[in-house]
Amino acid sequence: MDSLTKTDREPCWRFSIAPMLDCTDRHFRQLMRQISCHALLYSEMVVAQALHYTKRRERLLDFDVEEHPIALQVGGDQPQLLAEASRMAADWGYDEINLNVGCPSPRVQAGNFGACLMAEPERVARCVEAMVAASALPVTVKHRVGIDDLDSDTLLTAFVDQVAAAGATRFSVHARKAWLDGLDPKQNRTIPPLQHERVIALKQRRPELMIELNGGLDTPEQCLSALIHCDGAMVGRAAYAHPLRWAPMDALIYGEAPRIVKASDVITGLMPHAERHLKRGGRLWDLCRHLVQLVEGVPGARHWRRDLGHQAQLKGADLNVLEGSAQQLKDAGL
Repeated sequence: MDSLTKTDREPCWRFSIAPMLDCTDRHFRQLMRQISCHALLYSEMVVAQALHYTKRRERLLDFDVEEHPIALQVGGDQPQLLAEASRMAADWGYDEINLNVGCPSPRVQAGNFGACLMAEPERVARCVEAMVAASALPVTVKHRVGIDDLDSDTLLTAFVDQVAAAGATRFSVHARKAWLDGLDPKQNRTIPPLQHERVIALKQRRPELMIELNGGLDTPEQCLSALIHCDGAMVGRAAYAHPLRWAPMDALIYGEAPRIVKASDVITGLMPHAERHLKRGGRLWDLCRHLVQLVEGVPGARHWRRDLGHQAQLKGADLNVLEGSAQQLKDAGL
């Protein structure tokens, strides 16, 4: 039984796994749900325009009930399309919808959304206002501390104030500025220095707002330190690269009894999801590509990863591959 009642437990967004393109698909979300029952999970960014026009809407929006709590992240700059996306998210059963104002990629800039929208707080506010009016879902915003030369605490506070007035309920702030001209997305995750103190100062200036710290949180201990000052801690690449590292979070944040999560348990827990995916015509590798980071720093880890990767990519790979991999880990006490 839970050590805390549902009403007493910390909000799910006290710890979240950041939306990441090519990473936080439904398979990785299922993996992380084996590790944390309560963390808020995010979709990959979905372009609102694609939801309006595409015939592949189900593939872009679908998720499994085990993934709750889950937020849909969308990108766009047109209030009408974003309002439509908000209605779809509610109809599909998402718990939140999040607007991306932080991605610095040239392709995203070409569509006039992502981080470049920090230069247009009025437009972001209109988008958020339309999203709030379209459904009852909480509307949140993920953004940077600044972009290019628009990089002062005054501008950051003005941006947050205007968007909060439009109805945004939480701000997930990546504690790096983004250089839109000169750095690619990968460089923008590492070259601009981390400025956690600026996010903390924003929370201090606006204590009534929900401010979540993102960027450079690599360990549970760093997340707990962040939560002293901010309302939430969002982890990105460190969760993808080291998923089992985050197994203590349900106990540390949500009051659950401590438990040991083994890699073999994670794979066994994924079997029902893998079976459904294969029955839909999917490939086992779609899921297994996320599993190779489960085992690290122990003898035989490299061999296990190589063997799993080879077997899962073979034509007709089925659940026997997962069962065999789980058994290897059990035999090794992992």
